[in-house]
Amino acid sequence: MVELTEDLAADFARIALGHVAREYPHKLDHVLNGDVDAKTPGALHPVFFGSFDWHSCVHGWWTLLTLRRLFPDLNEAAQIDALAETTFTAEKLTVELAYLERPSSGGFERPYGWGWLLYLHLEASRHHDKRWAKRLEPLARAFAKRLGDYLKILTYPIRTGTHFNSAFALTLSLEWAEQFDTRLAGQINEQAKGWFGSDKRCQAWEPGGDEFLSPALSEAMLMQRVLPKNDFANWFAEFFPDIGSLQPATLFTPATVSDRSDGKIAHLDGLNLSRAWAWQNLTTGSAGNEDLIRQAALLHLESAMDHISGDYMGEHWLASFALLALLAD
Repeated sequence: MVELTEDLAADFARIALGHVAREYPHKLDHVLNGDVDAKTPGALHPVFFGSFDWHSCVHGWWTLLTLRRLFPDLNEAAQIDALAETTFTAEKLTVELAYLERPSSGGFERPYGWGWLLYLHLEASRHHDKRWAKRLEPLARAFAKRLGDYLKILTYPIRTGTHFNSAFALTLSLEWAEQFDTRLAGQINEQAKGWFGSDKRCQAWEPGGDEFLSPALSEAMLMQRVLPKNDFANWFAEFFPDIGSLQPATLFTPATVSDRSDGKIAHLDGLNLSRAWAWQNLTTGSAGNEDLIRQAALLHLESAMDHISGDYMGEHWLASFALLALLAD
């Protein structure tokens, strides 16, 4: 059994400290309207300029703050504190907020980065000795407003297993909204039920070659969050009617990663970790199939744990997904 020990937490902290302030290489989500918009990542995003891309930097910081809270005596905790104090400043966060106000930034990081920013703010709010949450809150509120507006016009859910997946972003966002925006929480609940409530007999045609999320399990985990326990048990039984026979088989087989230097193919390590996270959470609603689901979670987790670091294409983000899996209920 893989456990989040202090040594492993220190490894994750060192990995994340090594990339959240590393500006290059970098992949921008940025629309240029003219030469004046051609700027460096650090100029555009003085807070979240590292980790190869904006959203990975956000959840890299979520990793660091989570580890700081859970393991306050880590040697790395002091480094996390010092870097966070110089990063989460009012001045720098004002620049991040102003970026959203650009006319061309409407689709910036939608919805994956939105969900992770809310999740980061939620984690920051647990650090009562710091002002990080207060400084991050205007940015979180801005993304929450965008999410609410987006849900009003998104007729159909996006089910692909990449950054555009609706269920994953809503799962992260719902936990934030339950504490900070009950209206948004209600909107997410209703949207999820409307999109997924009648789904049955999931075929799970996955994984796609560059997916890091399971469309099937992301949906199931969101429904577990929005439905009462008995209602979810009924929904789950209809969504996965043959789960006792390990069907759909694709969900019980870890993905093969052929080239971890290829950023897209390296996504599949993340798929194995996110499946481990989902399966572990879904154990409680599996109606007699707890052991086989727990085994599936462990199999997926173990298939990826040796690959959290080693190549920057995975190293700049995989620890966050490993931490999600290790903290699963």
